[in-house]
Amino acid sequence: MILNKKLVKVVCVIQLAFLPCSILGQNKIIDTSIHKLVQEQTNLIFDSLVKIRRDLHMYPELAEQEKRTSKTIALYLKSLGLEVHTHIGGYGVVGILRTNKKGKRIAWRTDIDALESNHPDVVNFLSKNKGLRHICGHDVHTTIALGMAKVLTSLKDSLTGTVYFIFQPAEENWVGAKAMINDGLLNLIDPEEIYALHIAPMSEGIISTKSRNPYADYKGIEVTLKNTEEKDTLINYTKELLLNLQNIAADSKFWDNRNLLDPNIGLGSPNTIFKDYVTVNPKITVKETGNEISIKAYLSAEKDTQLELTLRQIKEKFQNSEYATQYIDSKFYYETALMLNDEKLTSATLSAISDIYGNENVLPLYGAIPDGRGDDFAFFQREIPGVYFLLGASDFEKGIVSMPHSPSFGVDENCIKSGVNFFSSMIIERLKY
Repeated sequence: MILNKKLVKVVCVIQLAFLPCSILGQNKIIDTSIHKLVQEQTNLIFDSLVKIRRDLHMYPELAEQEKRTSKTIALYLKSLGLEVHTHIGGYGVVGILRTNKKGKRIAWRTDIDALESNHPDVVNFLSKNKGLRHICGHDVHTTIALGMAKVLTSLKDSLTGTVYFIFQPAEENWVGAKAMINDGLLNLIDPEEIYALHIAPMSEGIISTKSRNPYADYKGIEVTLKNTEEKDTLINYTKELLLNLQNIAADSKFWDNRNLLDPNIGLGSPNTIFKDYVTVNPKITVKETGNEISIKAYLSAEKDTQLELTLRQIKEKFQNSEYATQYIDSKFYYETALMLNDEKLTSATLSAISDIYGNENVLPLYGAIPDGRGDDFAFFQREIPGVYFLLGASDFEKGIVSMPHSPSFGVDENCIKSGVNFFSSMIIERLKY
C-alpha cells in the first residue's frame, strides 16, 4: 500500500473536537508521579530493548517453530525474578508478576512468530534465517512486552494485584491462541482483563482502536441448490443475488487503501466511508456434486451482526422467488474468529492513555478495517473481556511505513518506547479499578 504522506500527517494530529467525551476526560484523579517513573524507567532501558528487537529480527522463526525466540523470552523474564512457565501450547511462554497484594488480575498478550519472505530486508541487521523475516512486527510486539515486564517489575512495590505476560506462538497460522488455551493456560492463570497490540501503518506515537470490532467481519457463504435442468439460470440468479448484497460501488474511494488514513473520510474521521458496508468478493465458485449445486462466495461487513442478517436475507429471497423449490440451504462454511473489544474497557483504557499522554496520541476509529484476517487474539477475548490496540510505527518523512506483511515493511523503533510507556501506564491504571 502506498500512503500519501500529507494525508497521514494530518490524520495523526486529528481534530480533538471530534474525540468522544469518554476519551476527553473522566474526572478521575491520576497519580502522575508513577507515570513519570514509567517514562524514566523506559528511557533507561530503551537502548537495551532496541538491541533485543534487533536480535529477534535477525533470528525469525515460523509459527510452531519459535524455539530460540521462546528461550530468549523465558531467560529475560527469569532475569526479572518473575514466575515463568514455558512450552504452553507449543513454544508459548508466560511470565507472572505477583505483587503479593490484593488487587486485579490483568493479562497482556503478545505474538512471537515470523513469516516466510524472500524479499530483501530494509534494515542493516538482516535476517540470518534464509527465507524468513519479521515483516508483521512480532519482534517489536515481543520487545514491547518484555519492556513492560521490566518497567512494571521495577515498580512492583507501588502496584497491587497480578500481571500476566502471555507470549503466544503461532499467530500467523491461527494455531497458537487455541493451543495455549487447550493446553491449560487458563488453569494456570486467571485474568479478569486481557490486552494486546499490533503494529499499524500510522505515525509513531499514535495508538488507535474502537469498541466492538476494529476489523471487518469476514465469512464464506455457501448456497446449496438442487441440480436441475435449468441449472444455468439458477446459478446466474444466485450469483447476481450474492453480488447485489454489496453496497459499495465499484468506483468508490473505499477501494483505495490510501484513503484508510485520510483525515476526512478515513477510519479516524466521524465521516468515514469505512462503516455500514458489505462487500462481496467477485470470485464466486460453483461446484456440482450429484444432485446438488454448491455456490460459494466471501463476504465482509463493518458491523459484527450484519452477515448473520445477510444469511437470513438470502434464504428469504429464495423462498419468495420462482426458485423456492430448488433452494436447499445457505450457511457459513468459513469464519474467522472476529475480535470484539469490550466496550467499557475500550473507553476506560483510551481515556487513561489520553489523560496521561495527551489526546493527540489517541486516534479513535469510527469504522472497521476492511481486512478479513484479524488476529487469533479473538480466541482469548471469547474467554476474557479485553481490548486490541493498533500502534503506529511509521516515519513517513524517512520512508518508513509499517504496513504489516508488505515487502518493504519497516519500523520506527521509537514505537518501542511509546508502546512500553502507553501500555505500562494503562495496566497500572487498570490495576486500580
